[in-house]
Amino acid sequence: MKIEEQFEDVLQNIESGIVQVYQQHPALSDWDVELALEALIQLFNAEVRGKPIELHQLPGVLGEVVRAAKAMCELRLGRGQLLDEHYQPIEFQLTPLTPAEIVACLKRLRKSIQFWGKAGGRQGYLNYIVNFVQ
Repeated sequence: MKIEEQFEDVLQNIESGIVQVYQQHPALSDWDVELALEALIQLFNAEVRGKPIELHQLPGVLGEVVRAAKAMCELRLGRGQLLDEHYQPIEFQLTPLTPAEIVACLKRLRKSIQFWGKAGGRQGYLNYIVNFVQ
């Protein structure tokens, strides 16, 4: 089964975090998102290898993309939670993923960025996903 079929909901979760940042920063580029995902791929790959690394604080909007996407990854790993508008935890059941599965999802998103960037320019991917994620 293809990653996008097996983990469609996970991909959409990560993309929803990216879209939130894009809506706040319309100048965000696909390149920024790709750099953020690359940092997360390195972070979770290190965890897969059993040699965790610390993610350095990235500046500006790049850091915001990393934090938003990482929060969704942590949620899907079973290590995070969502809060409602009153900062109360939202209760729902998700089957936790492994760090290797998160890496596979991040790599699939990176591939999508590269495809849509070629087709639609510096914001091709972002302009594509904003139509599917609210």
